[in-house]
Amino acid sequence: MLGRSAYGIFWMCRYLERAENTARLLEAGFRMALTRGDRTSTDEWRSVLVTMGLDEPYFEKGGELSPPHIFNYILRDKDNPGSVLSMIEGARTNARMVRTAITREVWEATNESWMILRDLLARPVRETNLGEVLGLIGRQCTYVRGALEGTMLRNEIFNFARIGTFLERADNTARILDVKYHVLLPSSAWVGSSLDHAQWETLLRSVAGDRAYRWLNAGRMDASGIAAFLILDQRFPKSLVFCYEKLRSNMASLARQYDGETRAHALLRDAGSRLHQTTIEDIVEVGLHEFITDFVDCNVEIANAISQDYRFTE
Repeated sequence: MLGRSAYGIFWMCRYLERAENTARLLEAGFRMALTRGDRTSTDEWRSVLVTMGLDEPYFEKGGELSPPHIFNYILRDKDNPGSVLSMIEGARTNARMVRTAITREVWEATNESWMILRDLLARPVRETNLGEVLGLIGRQCTYVRGALEGTMLRNEIFNFARIGTFLERADNTARILDVKYHVLLPSSAWVGSSLDHAQWETLLRSVAGDRAYRWLNAGRMDASGIAAFLILDQRFPKSLVFCYEKLRSNMASLARQYDGETRAHALLRDAGSRLHQTTIEDIVEVGLHEFITDFVDCNVEIANAISQDYRFTE
């Protein structure tokens, strides 16, 4: 398989996953803002910018610290390469580049989603219809993923698609967990408060994990338990352990298809072993923020190694 084709399917799926995750993160910020008694507070919206790494470019552009300006910048600003609109366009561009390697259903789902979201985001989004817009983004990304899962041959193309998806998903889960722990609460005095519990619940909703967590824990909201659920629970499809287990499986398939492992396989194996061997007590002792920072850096290193090992630039 040509490196350029591997690059195209890998980034098509990363962009789709990132677009959906961005919509979920915006929804989390929106809901968290509603939990505050002070409706003038913009801490949650600032935290969304920080989580996505968009705070510096946004403020350099002279962006105002107001919800409509922030979520429109993240959703549709043409000068923002990290906007949802840019990511959907990136997914469609890469899908077109590898059109002969994907099924008709995957191409049509991607192209249709791009057309729908392009039209939807052609005009500024108002706070009154933000929830509707975010919901549609999530549904269109799910539509493409369903077409891919339901029609693609399980070959190296499918493996690169899944690898892109789970690298991106793990990165998002880690970042959204970090923003709750490290950015949102006004001070440590708020830990255990109603605001703290409301934000943990909203965080779970942002990764579609609220019902699963409540079902497993009889409705008990516990910060340590939620962190363990999002990091270490092998049953939850957005947990770090789950994502890395799927990465291991798809990377193993590539090794069989290409008759050998690469540096990326070794990095992934080491990272996966560390995850499986750690406990939530170990993570708390080290520091959740420090653990997540190390995880995100390792995730980036693995992605870069995959790009080099499979010659994405050729």
